[in-house]
Amino acid sequence: MGKVTGFMEYERLEEGYAPVAERKQHYKEFVIGLKEADAKIQAARCMDCGTPFCNSGCPVNNIIPDFNDLVYRADWKNAFAVLDSTNNFPEFTGRICPAPCEAACTLNVNDDAVGIKSIEHAIIDKAWAEGWVTPRLPKTKTGKKVAVVGSGPAGMAAAQQLARAGHAVTLFEKNDAIGGLLRYGIPDFKMEKSHIDRRVKQMEAEGVTMRTGVLIGKMPEGTKVTNWAKETITPEQLKAEFDAVLLTGGAEQSRDLPVPGRELDGVHFAMEFLPQQNKINAGGKIKSQLRADGKHVVVIGGGDTGSDCVGTSNRHGAVSVTQFELLPMPPEQENKPLVWPYWPIKLRTSSSHEEGCEREFAIATKEFIGGEGKDKGKVKGLKAVRVEWQGGKMVEVAGSEQTMPADLVLLAMGFVSPVASVLEAFGIEKDARGNARASMDAVGGYATNVDKVFAAGDMRRGQSLVVWAIREGRQAARAVDLFLMGASELPR
Repeated sequence: MGKVTGFMEYERLEEGYAPVAERKQHYKEFVIGLKEADAKIQAARCMDCGTPFCNSGCPVNNIIPDFNDLVYRADWKNAFAVLDSTNNFPEFTGRICPAPCEAACTLNVNDDAVGIKSIEHAIIDKAWAEGWVTPRLPKTKTGKKVAVVGSGPAGMAAAQQLARAGHAVTLFEKNDAIGGLLRYGIPDFKMEKSHIDRRVKQMEAEGVTMRTGVLIGKMPEGTKVTNWAKETITPEQLKAEFDAVLLTGGAEQSRDLPVPGRELDGVHFAMEFLPQQNKINAGGKIKSQLRADGKHVVVIGGGDTGSDCVGTSNRHGAVSVTQFELLPMPPEQENKPLVWPYWPIKLRTSSSHEEGCEREFAIATKEFIGGEGKDKGKVKGLKAVRVEWQGGKMVEVAGSEQTMPADLVLLAMGFVSPVASVLEAFGIEKDARGNARASMDAVGGYATNVDKVFAAGDMRRGQSLVVWAIREGRQAARAVDLFLMGASELPR
């Protein structure tokens, strides 16, 4: 333990942000990380408590007290070694994870939690700067071939772990670049894609073969965008060529809002809107890009995806941005004695909200309103109503209907399931929510009903966090290694 009384002497210091007016002019990251001296002080706040709930609060079980102590002692290289032992991509989680570890921090019982996320961010950024992040080659090759389908955080983590175990791994991605929703869902101002690119180089050096623009199975019905798939491979071809197949395709089926006027031009899923800007940022070209310039934007959905739509709309130059949330406004401060060490329900204000956004809670959309004349067929407004929750049921508040302008409506209400066509092509059994049913009872777990085919990440557990995807990818890699070799030295 670095400093026994540190938690009593030092206050929590948050990472800084560039000024709003400045950061709204670009799509680059704007978080100002901790200086080394500040990170040391923040690490000194760790109590090294007898039962570190932060470890279990973290889905990848980062060994948090240990790397905090090492940062306090300025032993950054070993701090990185500890962090790297449990998390393949700390630069992803250090930027976009909501930090459930901090909610579980023992200091959080009656004080501000240790700034674990900011310390993790500082460790991995220093590790890259110092050249400590290098390829880890396997001691021996197994002669086994594994296909990983889907290159989001689960697929990337699994592919890296399997390559380090000595297998010949091919990572398949239907889009034109590796990264899944990290690449084309998370805005660049939250995580620049250079972080993915340098991990891709590391993984290629470790022996992972990357194949982009490859669709496994068949094109989903109703798919409009077809230019990303250069070729199609059938499940039969994949199973014939590889000794094991791991499906990590994510949960990409957006939740819809079937109210009158849904067909109007200008009502779009968030995942039609966000990927286009990321592609433009990467130097690509989009015909008729969805833009918020000069528009009244309404974002329906109060989560992170909705917040990302807010930030992107503000950078486009929207006239106004309003975000709807169906649930009541949560309290600004959670009831810690009731919820600790679990993830609390409380009001969370993102950096995008601070850039300009009206937030409406306990409100439901009843209808999208089209324009007239030259605007016929285009959304120009929406009708909403206030709601209350009585006995677990939503009830409209009489006389509370209102109409507001809306030139662009973005549906950001979460994701309900994986795209069904991939699972159906393989003949994978699905659970009640439409996710891949993968047994966790079998040896190693993650096995589907189809021989030598496994599933992990959001495709198996449903929409979740990047850190959960990394955990699933790591665990599934161990399950595949165990299946192929009868034993595994990969961590659980």
